[in-house]
Amino acid sequence: MRADYALGGDGGRIADARRHAAAFLDQAHAGHRLPVSARARDLTQLVVSELVTNALRHAPGPARMELRVNARAVEVVVWDSDPTVPTARTADAGRIGQHGLEIVKAVTEDLFIEQEPVGKHIMARIALADTPGGADADRGPA
Repeated sequence: MRADYALGGDGGRIADARRHAAAFLDQAHAGHRLPVSARARDLTQLVVSELVTNALRHAPGPARMELRVNARAVEVVVWDSDPTVPTARTADAGRIGQHGLEIVKAVTEDLFIEQEPVGKHIMARIALADTPGGADADRGPA
């Protein structure tokens, strides 16, 4: 299952992207009986928020978000037109802001960043179940 969304340049699009992600996971759970834990749903919305915010804030042109899900994970893929590959900064509790990529790296199973001829894409993978077969695995949307 997958879905693709064009992202506009205003701040409201960040909230729209989070809503799309939540609805996508609701559909994966209800329509395809995939085990979507409340934690996976929350982390997916957090990752979407961070990646989409960065794309809209730092890239000069259009951006897109793709959501993909399989039996064990959801993938959030954000493409933007800026070819600059972001890097996570070293942890600094005194720094205000610029912690987005650190947060994404901390809460995802995998994070891939790849330059393209025009821009780059960032793919973050989040496990659907808290633990394989665990109590939270089939709780569904919160």
